[in-house]
Amino acid sequence: MSDSSEQCVPAAPAIVRLPFLQLILVGLQHVLLMYGGAIAVPLIIGQAAGLSREEIAFLINADLLVAGIATIVQSMGIGPMGIRMPVMMGASFAAVGSMVAMAGMPGIGMQGIFGATIAAGFFGMLIAPFMSKVVRFFPPLVTGTVITSIGLSLFPVAVNWAGGGSSTAQFGSPIYLTIAALVLGTILLIHRFMRGFWVNISVLIGMGLGYVLCGMIGMVDLSGMAQAPWLQVVTPLHFGMPQFHLAPILSMCLVVVIIFVESTGMFLALGKITGQEVSPRMLRRGLLCDAGASFFAGFLNTFTHSSFAQNIGLVQMTGVRCRSVTMVAGALLIVLSLLPKAAFLVASIPPAVLGGAAIAMFGMVAATGIKILQEADIGDRRNQLLVAVSIGMGLIPVVRPEFFAHLPLWMSPITHSGIAMATLSALLLNLLFNILGGTERAISSAEQAHQH
Repeated sequence: MSDSSEQCVPAAPAIVRLPFLQLILVGLQHVLLMYGGAIAVPLIIGQAAGLSREEIAFLINADLLVAGIATIVQSMGIGPMGIRMPVMMGASFAAVGSMVAMAGMPGIGMQGIFGATIAAGFFGMLIAPFMSKVVRFFPPLVTGTVITSIGLSLFPVAVNWAGGGSSTAQFGSPIYLTIAALVLGTILLIHRFMRGFWVNISVLIGMGLGYVLCGMIGMVDLSGMAQAPWLQVVTPLHFGMPQFHLAPILSMCLVVVIIFVESTGMFLALGKITGQEVSPRMLRRGLLCDAGASFFAGFLNTFTHSSFAQNIGLVQMTGVRCRSVTMVAGALLIVLSLLPKAAFLVASIPPAVLGGAAIAMFGMVAATGIKILQEADIGDRRNQLLVAVSIGMGLIPVVRPEFFAHLPLWMSPITHSGIAMATLSALLLNLLFNILGGTERAISSAEQAHQH
């Protein structure tokens, strides 16, 4: 770990000054890692709503703008919002199922989706102070289980990328596997043989080599880049005034609750990585930023926003834990939202390049969870059962997304999110085994001690 990153650990959540070039490069790593996820949601919703290519491109730019602003607010802390930790924000996948359904409803359309997003964001700001009080229900046993599940639920994304992308006809082709292996191998070798600055940008170096190789063998597709404008400013209410319909609003309010549950686990994970205890006040600030970003997103032509789990692994792996890096990354997202050609260039990174880096980083998230579980009494059989069942529940939507297909549609934000399933399972089982059963377990422990 470099001198600069070591300075960041005790200083979190302070802003630590890094060399300018290192700040830009490490910030760029965060952007490249989360970019695919950031543009996926507007891409899916735009296609479901039957929008033109130009309108979908506008949706993507709007999403990058809000993600950049929300990242800066979350990292810096402005007014009552922002947890002041290295957090990257982006459009949440928890809402995709509900919004695709809305896009197909007569009389709803994009204006109805944006109206539901605004209302849900406002609802989130109202309940954030109450949700922030749940920190005491997240002991290391629950936190470790949730973070391990986050890492495991991200792995299919990494594997799909490494194989060339889930939609490619030649999935698993040796050329894709070779590129992913090259990127991963480069990252591992840098961590083995180099130190400091080079370790901090190891992911960027690995992806850069992979991108150059892909360009040399004709795997980088830049078609359409010439038609993209140099400059495009996102204008509020581009699709017209938002419309407010009860059913979509209720559905999106449930989504916000699920986002809060997921974000709580992610904030606690970041707290462990940065050596910063997440207090209820900090959690309230973080959740308020999630909700506030969603509220303003509806006016700026985009969707519910939340913190991105992918970037937690990058913070852990590079060792750069100060929030100035994510503030720079947020600024880069804003620049990309204004420069469609630059955004197009970033979007041209082949999935196999991302996959090689993602295998290491998503695995680091799971490893962080395992490390936290060591702080819990994992020798206790009930606690082992809690971890086993919760991780299993979290993997159900990952292994078979259609497993809960016959349940009511309003439940889909929960049943389609492995993170939400694992979190709710761990919370409920901890309540059953350790909180409600606390007295009984204390007596049992005392009896065992007396017998010995």
